[in-house]
Amino acid sequence: MCLILIAWQAHRDYPLVVAANRDEFHSRPTSAAGIWSDRPHILAGRDIEAMGTWLGITRTLRFAAVTNFRDALDPGIGSRSRGLLTREFLECDDAAASYVSRVGAQLQAYRGFNLLVGDGRELWWLSNRGNGARRLGPGIYGLSNHLLDTPWPKVARGKASLDHATSLVPAIEPLLGLLADTSVPSDDELPDTGVGIERERLLAATRIVSPAYGTRSSSVLIVGRDGRLQFAERAYDAQGVETETMRYELRVAA
Repeated sequence: MCLILIAWQAHRDYPLVVAANRDEFHSRPTSAAGIWSDRPHILAGRDIEAMGTWLGITRTLRFAAVTNFRDALDPGIGSRSRGLLTREFLECDDAAASYVSRVGAQLQAYRGFNLLVGDGRELWWLSNRGNGARRLGPGIYGLSNHLLDTPWPKVARGKASLDHATSLVPAIEPLLGLLADTSVPSDDELPDTGVGIERERLLAATRIVSPAYGTRSSSVLIVGRDGRLQFAERAYDAQGVETETMRYELRVAA
């Protein structure tokens, strides 16, 4: 997952709104978002290679999402898949604060990551490239492949778009629309993460289109105070063509 936009307790009627793009190699096997047959309380996509997930939620409003931290000098130390961080939170009953504390004692087991976890009461962010865990207050947040709210162009644009969306009644299609932007910022706006200017350009778009690596799917999650949970995932092929959109509507468990 390479862009996560979150409105947390920012709308009177919708305490959690998420719009996110998952960027990955097209060759990596993946299952589309759905109810897991072996964990029927989880709604998420699934990485078949490591059996984790990039983003998911449960009927009890346990939410988790992860991004990689981009660093050309990353030594590659850490053998556990970062997608297990999200899966294990969705599977357990730990409060979000307790979970990030537990993960905080095992940071070296993973390559660079950003983790977002929420238990319906609190939302937390943790990175093993940052300065520890942080509880997030009400607001609009953006996360790509650096630290939370690092103002990369797609993060800044995405936050502004989500802020506008949550000033109205958030809806699936407009949020999928803001995730579909393939425009590339000017070179002077691009970050320097050590991967070279050509790759910085490729990775700078909100939705990345490339034959080998790109945006595999866009996800939107809207949780209402009325107990309704809406979720959609739109998939794209290696040419950037939309292939299918999965939609779910659930009632939140009491």
